[in-house]
Amino acid sequence: MVRSSVPFMGLLLLCGLAVIANGEYMKYKDPKQSVNTRIKDLMNRMTLKEKIGQMTQIERKVATGDVLKKYFIGSVLSEGGSAPAPKASAKAWINMVNALQKVSLSTRLGIPMLYGIDAVHGHNTVYKATIFPHNIGLGVTRDPVLIKKIGEATALEVRATGIPYVFAPCIAVCRDPRWGRCYESYSEDPKIVQTMTEIIPGLQGEIPAGSRKGVPFVSGSKKVVACAKHYVGDGGTTNGINENNTVINKNGLFGIHMPGYYSSIIKGVASIMVSYSSWNGVKMHANRELITSYLKNTLRFRGFVISDFEGLDRITTPPHANYSYSVETGINAGIDMVMVPYNYTEFIDTLTVQVKNKIIPMSRIDDAVRRILRVKFVMGLFEKPIADTSLVNEIGSQEHRELAREAVRKSLVLLKNGKSADKPLLPVSKKAPKILVAGSNADNLGYQCGGWTITWQGLSGNNLTSGTTILKAIKKTVDPATKVVYRENPDVEYVKSNKFSYAIVVVGEPAYAETFGDSLNLTIPEPGPSTITNVCGAVKCIVVVISGRPVVIQPYLASIDALVAAWLPGTEGQGVADVLFGDYGFTGKLARTWFKTVDQLPMNVGDKHYDPLFPFGFGLTTKPSNK
Repeated sequence: MVRSSVPFMGLLLLCGLAVIANGEYMKYKDPKQSVNTRIKDLMNRMTLKEKIGQMTQIERKVATGDVLKKYFIGSVLSEGGSAPAPKASAKAWINMVNALQKVSLSTRLGIPMLYGIDAVHGHNTVYKATIFPHNIGLGVTRDPVLIKKIGEATALEVRATGIPYVFAPCIAVCRDPRWGRCYESYSEDPKIVQTMTEIIPGLQGEIPAGSRKGVPFVSGSKKVVACAKHYVGDGGTTNGINENNTVINKNGLFGIHMPGYYSSIIKGVASIMVSYSSWNGVKMHANRELITSYLKNTLRFRGFVISDFEGLDRITTPPHANYSYSVETGINAGIDMVMVPYNYTEFIDTLTVQVKNKIIPMSRIDDAVRRILRVKFVMGLFEKPIADTSLVNEIGSQEHRELAREAVRKSLVLLKNGKSADKPLLPVSKKAPKILVAGSNADNLGYQCGGWTITWQGLSGNNLTSGTTILKAIKKTVDPATKVVYRENPDVEYVKSNKFSYAIVVVGEPAYAETFGDSLNLTIPEPGPSTITNVCGAVKCIVVVISGRPVVIQPYLASIDALVAAWLPGTEGQGVADVLFGDYGFTGKLARTWFKTVDQLPMNVGDKHYDPLFPFGFGLTTKPSNK
């Protein structure tokens, strides 16, 4: 009896250390206490400096141990493409995050920092992670069960690198494909966007029945904090210009751009990111009416509101022209955590002066910190701040790649199948003697994945990460006796003289993100159009379009035998071949209107002047075949 009590006493001592410091019982460190009790106890102990530190999010490149310790920094992020090293392993990510976390835990109150990253189509900054189709393709599936599974898989891969917070999902309703972020939007239809918010319980866990509406929920260390973005109206700007002005009345804003937020809040989303854009001339980062009065007070959102990257700076034109004004306006509007991310001393000093001079009331600071701490307590960050290596094999696991491949199959939309309806070309035979594969996007994993892949803008080529290009997938699928010939941009004579059974032409857009993707013409860049003309004029052809939105295709449509919209499918190109060759049927229906000419834009389903090339909801179907 005596012997067995020694380890038991040791265990009691260990548990006690967590809640007793210097002989004082710390309620906030006791997981048995209610979240509200813990928040209140911790906030009573915090200085203004510690509170402002919690509101500050900085980029990992400036997040030294000294900085974290001196300023009590509450959150660190990786901006697009920011990794501890090129092709860093999951363990390298964990070591980096844990090293920062240990510094945070060594501060006076030991408040853990929250590390965030953009994981917008899988864990897209990490080498060898599964890259899922971008949202524009997922909207086509209209499949909330699939989207929830993608959320679950993404959460596991993110946690595998020691990170507990993702800046996803983007629940923008893109109303104009000229917008460079249109591929981050599930649909032009708010109902589809609402359906797709099922990714949130995938990322965070299923909110318990009977939970209070608006209270954040994150279910343990295999789940992550999600972030619905960008609040609100980001997809409605004039001419689709990124970060611009959304001109719409209140009914339009609330009927088109707000519904996704209702669904996200009901599902327990823990954070919401504010949009760079304006609503009727008022910057969203300065919009107290929509952030505080509506989101926090009317919708009862209890998580935290985060700015976008340098979002406060961009309240003024040019950015950072009057930073003191930007800080005052943004914080008073109701922003809780500020993605600074570099000039943290300027932010902290400015905010400190404004609080001390009562320009910003202490109650506003307390509201912000209360919300941030609520999420940190709810997610269990105080109990398990240090990541372990138990999930490292989740990165790019076969199971997740199979799920991504299924998502690719379901996201494809068949827009044309044969020169006449009674003579369909798809699915094509695996046993054809000789097939031509052409086009700049056929053997380019970077273009296939699009922006927000390894780097912010995305990359070209096949050395960025591991995956299967469409060319590789075709070669893997056809009969061993079938000869597959690849020419990126063959001339007419070559095509005519080689007796191909048929050709698969894969063309489309290069990778881009945000403003770099804004386009007023939406044309496929050369040599794409030339490849279509040369190949389709000489042999039966299937054109597969890899793009982040509908593009100009009408001028080539008559010469094309079969047309497939494949969007930005990600690393699992095998999903494209699965459907082209009939192992699975085409099922996808457009979640966006496909225009005839850019002069028609913006044009969305339900508009009076609706005259599309392919309407919203269109999509031909095929049955599986064993040809």
